[in-house]
Amino acid sequence: MSKQHILIIGTVWVEPNSSAAGSRMLQLIELFLNQNYKVSFACAAQKSEKALSLKSLGIDEVTIELNNTSFDDFVKQLQPTIVLFDRFMTEEQFGWRVAENCPNAIRILDTEDLHFLRKTRYQQLKKGEEFTIEALLKSDDAKREIASILRCDLSLIISTYEMDLLKSVFKIDEKLLYYLPFLLDKIDEPRIEKWKSFEERAHFIFIGNFFHKPNVDAVLTIKNEIWSKIIEELPKAEIHIYGAYVNQQISQLHNKKEGFIIKGFAENAKEVVKNARVVLAPLRFGAGIKGKLTEAMICGTPSVTTSIGAEGMCKNVSWNGFIEDDFMEFSKKAIQLFSDKNTWETSQKNGIEIINTIYDKEELGPTFINQIKEIQLNLEQHRTQNFLGSLLQHQTLQATKYMSKWIESKNSFQ
Repeated sequence: MSKQHILIIGTVWVEPNSSAAGSRMLQLIELFLNQNYKVSFACAAQKSEKALSLKSLGIDEVTIELNNTSFDDFVKQLQPTIVLFDRFMTEEQFGWRVAENCPNAIRILDTEDLHFLRKTRYQQLKKGEEFTIEALLKSDDAKREIASILRCDLSLIISTYEMDLLKSVFKIDEKLLYYLPFLLDKIDEPRIEKWKSFEERAHFIFIGNFFHKPNVDAVLTIKNEIWSKIIEELPKAEIHIYGAYVNQQISQLHNKKEGFIIKGFAENAKEVVKNARVVLAPLRFGAGIKGKLTEAMICGTPSVTTSIGAEGMCKNVSWNGFIEDDFMEFSKKAIQLFSDKNTWETSQKNGIEIINTIYDKEELGPTFINQIKEIQLNLEQHRTQNFLGSLLQHQTLQATKYMSKWIESKNSFQ
């Protein structure tokens, strides 16, 4: 087989220091590079100053345009063996063009998380409703994202909860889904020895990208529901809030007297988490798995989160701290974890076990690459068995295709 060439089409350029999605994409890129794949990364978005230079990793960076036949010429010339879309919106925009111009390229969707799940939870929370499966089934976003999953040869699902949801509720054929969580290094003894001890650490911490609504809501929840109860018991405690793209709603919460300190973007997120004693993540909606919580484990920092925060992340291993949805109890658990060395050290050990048993890239990576090779060997049969996918490729994307051609035609007259 000739050298594998993967084209990744990104919704945004890769920012591993800004978001879990950026870290995840870098993990996938490194996996393919280590397997000696040629990697090209194409994106229609503007590049921010926080974006990683992929050229420094030996990757071709290509700026592409939406609704423009220039992409057809580009991809036809490139002829990648694999095309990976990072979110369903990218597959909607470019999937039909890839199918037309590179019919033999395997099309993989990296869902990041199920967007329709996060969005439906947010809408129900705003209305004061309990989350229901019925609301998911009525969601237009669910229809779009599920259609995208069906059109692709393989979709990468990051959370065990989302795998179960897609199979049991949406009846997606297991052959189209692949469970691939974060790809992380094992935590070994030399790394553990470098961690600061319980006594050497200070402060609570929250870290997250503030373009992401669940993070904004979580910080407001800490401020409004949790923090006053903590400082009542621990008057000298501080919480440091870190993250990219801090908005005014967050920056105005800064209150040094109350120990509520907005720090903003962290150049080295791991460094600040390693120095903290406890991570707080009271997430009330969201999907996927949470980079801030695996990062806490990697840094030996226990956490208190909600059932949404820990969802699909730890299988049957005990959490590295506490999972609590009642915010009065959440505050008590945060105080206990911050104050009790034994609880803290036990929680830290649980975090090590979670990373080493569930997120080991040495085990996950090669198995995934083998799955790709297997599909490549039987691509025609794989697609024939996915009748709904070929139906959607034929029908739904005709609409997308002609809308795109209409926009392109309209643009040419302006």
